[in-house]
Amino acid sequence: MEEYNKIIESLNIKFIRSNSLNVIRSVKVSNFYDVQNTVIQVKSGVVQISETEIAKKGELVFIPGGKSVEIAFGDTDTTEVSNESFINDRDSYLRKITDDVSIHDIQTSFTSVTFDAKAFDSVNFFNSLDIPPFILPEQPIVNDAIDKIYKESLGEKPGKDRIATNLTEYAVIEVFRHVLEKKLFVEQIATNSNYFKDPRLIDIFNFIKDNLSSDLSNKILANVANVSEDYVGQYFKMLTGINPQDYIEYQRMEKAVELLRTSRKSIRAIGSEVGYKDTAYFCRRFKMMFGIPAGKMRRRDSLMNV
Repeated sequence: MEEYNKIIESLNIKFIRSNSLNVIRSVKVSNFYDVQNTVIQVKSGVVQISETEIAKKGELVFIPGGKSVEIAFGDTDTTEVSNESFINDRDSYLRKITDDVSIHDIQTSFTSVTFDAKAFDSVNFFNSLDIPPFILPEQPIVNDAIDKIYKESLGEKPGKDRIATNLTEYAVIEVFRHVLEKKLFVEQIATNSNYFKDPRLIDIFNFIKDNLSSDLSNKILANVANVSEDYVGQYFKMLTGINPQDYIEYQRMEKAVELLRTSRKSIRAIGSEVGYKDTAYFCRRFKMMFGIPAGKMRRRDSLMNV
């Protein structure tokens, strides 16, 4: 239990946004991807993450950031589209609940909360544990928190983002408690939480986060961890399950998404800021990872933000 407390204490959870949406046309997105995490509270109809995993009214769908997943909203005459195609035509499928939509057109409705969850303020927590999307049975405590988060997001009272973040933190910890109590994903958590036990790995994570625009070769990382250059790649992969250069690229792309969504910097400037001197190469790698061009990521903000 002490180890789990240490994990929870390491988390920095930040509210990003909340939306309530009507599904006016059933759709399956074959490769949904976002760097941030999302909890979906089903209000009516169904949301599916596989043929057998179907969330109904009151249930929750948890989608960890950094994973390409299949997700379907509604279950009748479902159109299957790619992430990019969905983004280009999303108003045909989802509408804000405040919009003027005939009740007869609504098949499914849901409220979503999108958030960051970083361990040691540097590691995408749920992605690092390799936890897949999953469905939670109705959780009154979490459902109540989501309703309050959405209500706060609509208002203009001072401190609304702080309250939303506090409520999000509460909801996420309750979700993690559910995972532990039900012994879900035991193997993944046991295998992929090793970095909590090794301060040298935390030093590497923090160094990468603070130096994304710089040389992050294995030689540099070896000096940070005080291990040999020949060993650092093996050491990093043994504890995290991925090699350091793949991790570095993910961190660079995650930072690029943040800059695209929050700044007016050019794509060339953003690519350079996250360590890519060749803009064309940056754009190719970005499209390969997220399935959409960098410019569309800037315009979309998020799948759930219609």
